[in-house]
Amino acid sequence: MDASTRFNLEGRTALVTGAARGIGAGVALALSQHGADIILLDRVEEDAAKSSIAAVRKSGRQAWYVQQDLADLEALSAVVDQLWKMTGRIDILVNNAGAVYLEHFDQITLDHWRHVLTVNADATFFLAQHVAVRMIEASVRGRIINTSSVNGLVAEAGLAHYNASKGALEMITQSLAIELGPHGITANSVCPGVIETEIADDFAMDEAFESHVCDHIPLEHRLGKVDDCTGAYVFLASEAGRYVTGQHIVVDGGILCEQMPRMAFMNPSRTPRG
Repeated sequence: MDASTRFNLEGRTALVTGAARGIGAGVALALSQHGADIILLDRVEEDAAKSSIAAVRKSGRQAWYVQQDLADLEALSAVVDQLWKMTGRIDILVNNAGAVYLEHFDQITLDHWRHVLTVNADATFFLAQHVAVRMIEASVRGRIINTSSVNGLVAEAGLAHYNASKGALEMITQSLAIELGPHGITANSVCPGVIETEIADDFAMDEAFESHVCDHIPLEHRLGKVDDCTGAYVFLASEAGRYVTGQHIVVDGGILCEQMPRMAFMNPSRTPRG
């Protein structure tokens, strides 16, 4: 593989959901910077996504915006038909849209439970199903990349429905990888840790908790940024990741590395061997 083409996405079209802000906007921009044209899909009005659309176009690539609430599962097949006709093909699907509520287990309502599972798991599966069927029909050796979370691997208090949805997403990803592999289509997930986004602002951390979190992030003791995540998506979308499927890439600064935080209790005067 030539080095100049390893991460080159020219000639490909990517559909990115939840693309108006946060990680979705960052992924849309990163893929466009590597040559892909981008379909940005979100449930908000187009005006709310104008900065993300403008960033893609500034990179010199085509950008289409589609407003769609993914909780409307019955509409997804028609939406994919519309997008396929509009752009000619979809080579890369990034299922990034998500829903989350921060609440104790005994406060979770049936409506909240169903909404989180519908957007994070059901919509991801059925959008991937509809896109993959069309990829197979068009002999497109495509890429499906699902935004999961470290919560899909380890649970967190106050997020029982979100934890469950991301755990399901990990199994959906592996199941897709098994059945789509014979068609040359890969399916993988990216599992971000605590990332600074507008979405994270919806659950603003007080200073004590933010400090606590940062103390438990081995890499530079800081929260992640959107740019820290996007390289994983570019890799999985590109030829460099063509033989990677059914896997998850954790982008968390090392939070999951340590089973029991003890650095604060170790002897600070001890000189490491070197």
